[in-house]
Amino acid sequence: MRSGGGRARRALRGQRRQPRPVLLDAERGAVAQPVAQGRLRDARHRWLHLGRRGAGQGTGQPHRRGRAARRRSGEAGGFHRRQAARGAGDGQGALLPPAREGHRRRLRRRRPDHGLQHDGRERAGRRAGLHRQAAAALGPAALKRRALLACALAPAAALGVGTPAGRTAGDWSPALLREARDLLDAAASEGLDPVVYRDAAPDAAFLAFLHDLHVGRVRARDLGFGVTVPAPGESAVEQALLDALAANRLSLAVERLRPPLAQYAQLREQLARYRRIAAATRWAALPAAPRKVEPGQSWAGTAALAERLSALGDLPPGGAVSEARYDGTLVGAVKRFQSRHGLEPDGVLGRATLAALEIAPAQRVRQIELAMERLRWLPARGGRPVIAINLPMFRLWAWAAEAPEATPSLAMDVIVGRAMRTQTPVFADEMTHLVFRPYWNVPRSILRQEVLPALERDAGYLAAHDMEIVAGAGDDARPVGPSPEVLEALRVGALRVRQKPGPKNSLGLAKFIFPNDDNVYLHGTPARELFARSRRDFSHGCVRVADPAALAEWLLREQPGWDRESIVAAMNGTRTQQVNLRAPVPVLLYYLTALVSPDDGSLHFADDLYGHDAALERRLAARRRR
Repeated sequence: MRSGGGRARRALRGQRRQPRPVLLDAERGAVAQPVAQGRLRDARHRWLHLGRRGAGQGTGQPHRRGRAARRRSGEAGGFHRRQAARGAGDGQGALLPPAREGHRRRLRRRRPDHGLQHDGRERAGRRAGLHRQAAAALGPAALKRRALLACALAPAAALGVGTPAGRTAGDWSPALLREARDLLDAAASEGLDPVVYRDAAPDAAFLAFLHDLHVGRVRARDLGFGVTVPAPGESAVEQALLDALAANRLSLAVERLRPPLAQYAQLREQLARYRRIAAATRWAALPAAPRKVEPGQSWAGTAALAERLSALGDLPPGGAVSEARYDGTLVGAVKRFQSRHGLEPDGVLGRATLAALEIAPAQRVRQIELAMERLRWLPARGGRPVIAINLPMFRLWAWAAEAPEATPSLAMDVIVGRAMRTQTPVFADEMTHLVFRPYWNVPRSILRQEVLPALERDAGYLAAHDMEIVAGAGDDARPVGPSPEVLEALRVGALRVRQKPGPKNSLGLAKFIFPNDDNVYLHGTPARELFARSRRDFSHGCVRVADPAALAEWLLREQPGWDRESIVAAMNGTRTQQVNLRAPVPVLLYYLTALVSPDDGSLHFADDLYGHDAALERRLAARRRR
């Protein structure tokens, strides 16, 4: 009887024989991605497979071929080993796919030399003819990319993986290699880790660096972020490198692939500044404080506090500070610090303010780096009006089509989803219309968890909150009176609950719709008092805006008949009214805990409200371990 261990080993060997799935696309340089990720064996495998399929054959897995077919196409293992051993014999032949090498082998079979030696010119002529055939099959652009990828595969030999024909068609000059290494050593200025690029040769590492700089080290969708606007990917990286090589200046590729958002450039400057603070500052420890220190109180920590706030830029140079009393310019500096860190700017040194003051500059450096990584996922503005909401900072900005990022047309506070249960998702979409005096159709989750339990306790709950049970969809659905049968139908989803338009409506007097799978939208709220709080995660997932009339006025500013007066009249009228936008407006819900605020141009920090920074940190750490 055969042992189970033997069966397991045979099964494992069978798994190893399975062809590895690869994505191939001759027109997009499919070899570049594994090279950029350091997977040189996969890169060589894709190179060989590309030659078998030919140009323009799409993508797929390597198809199995019989021994005779491989022999006819020149793909037998011995043939390629001999070609690799021959090494420097062909200048152009190194760029030809294996199928072309097989064609050359057949030419030699058909044209015996009858004992005559062909001179070098005849061999060169045959090579040139084969290269012309490859150019006709692949096209000049594909051949140019193939040459670049051959150069990128050059360092593979040092890692024990040969290039398909044993050598490359060319190599980077010593000057280019030095420039590549200098740019890689400066990767920290882009919020990237230079250490991860030091194990590979400079040219392969530089390709990986350009990819990370342009599209990020982690994909947004891998973290559940629905940033749906496509960004240019691998082809943009390859083309930028090609153009930089042609100009003999690699820094051109870095400048071209750096995220184009002004926020990225601002964070890049702040990253350098906070690195200088972290390297030069050794702060004196703040002495223990009572439960809180209010302006005018005596406190022994004023000198240490002044030193810290001066280094961070919140205390102006030369400001007079009392050595024993917390007052004057020091209170103003604390208020500026609180405002920049999402705290109530009351000047009181409470527990939250003291905890924020104890965060080391090195930790703030990491926050900036994570914010720069997320900016690589975001689309460029594209010359259109846009609404952007930074969730952990509870803030909305709107820009006209050509307005600079530093001067938004509109800004207001918002309330977002609860951190523990109903987080607002991160995604991008387009706003199409708004509704004045909307109904609120109570979601099933809220119906089960809140409305039905309240209705069981109090039969008058619906009437007290201007709610009604209705049958059917749409605003013209028929109301149904409460009864045991109706409540049972409500529990199983046959009926629904909605809230009537008016001042008690949970959506306020306007809602702003950008259709999406999460059923998230912007709206007003009757709970105006919540905007006075510094931390504002109170909603069920939608975003409540502080001034819906101002947002409606900005959206309808170019549509006749919708000035401020008519908007207020519609919000306080007697009927529900939908207004379609003349053109859709992009809406971006994003997540940055470090941001140069368009409000005042200063660097702001926020708590990791939803834990997205921690999740990104874990993903980056796992990538470094691979």
